[in-house]
Amino acid sequence: MAANQTRVDRIEALVRTVPDFPRPGIVFRDITPLMADPVGLGETIDELVDRIPRPVDVVAGVDSRGFLFGAPIAVRLGIGFVPIRKPGKLPAPVYEESFDLEYGSSSLSIHQDALEPGQRVLLIDDLLATGGTLGAAARLVLREGAVLAHTETVLELKDLGGREHLAAQGVDSFSSLLAF
Repeated sequence: MAANQTRVDRIEALVRTVPDFPRPGIVFRDITPLMADPVGLGETIDELVDRIPRPVDVVAGVDSRGFLFGAPIAVRLGIGFVPIRKPGKLPAPVYEESFDLEYGSSSLSIHQDALEPGQRVLLIDDLLATGGTLGAAARLVLREGAVLAHTETVLELKDLGGREHLAAQGVDSFSSLLAF
């Protein structure tokens, strides 16, 4: 466990804290230094893979940074990857789910044939804040008839209530690599 904690400490050290962005009073957690560091990025993928409850049949990543972590995890696990996209980005018939943001609303889409009923899905994104985005993604997975096996994020902003929001929607398997 000590080796894993050292790995998590190294990963956390690569997350930059930016005060007063995008507006005064907000503390932004920037993962671009983490993604720019090949060792840190590799260790992040390794750590996420090690934490995933098995079995899972497919990884679904949320547009866009969920793709950066979800696709390599899918490759590592030897399973497929399904993108959950912002509106207007998928060419075939889609299901769509709307959700509220801090400053408005948005929606996410998934191809109607992206998942098979009963498939065990690992849902990945970079960040859990209020839970709106991941909640909509979870609803899309379930709408396909798939099973939401686990939801994983790299970062969680604990004070914004995202974990509670997901739990209220029935997401019962969730973890994050780093919590601030």
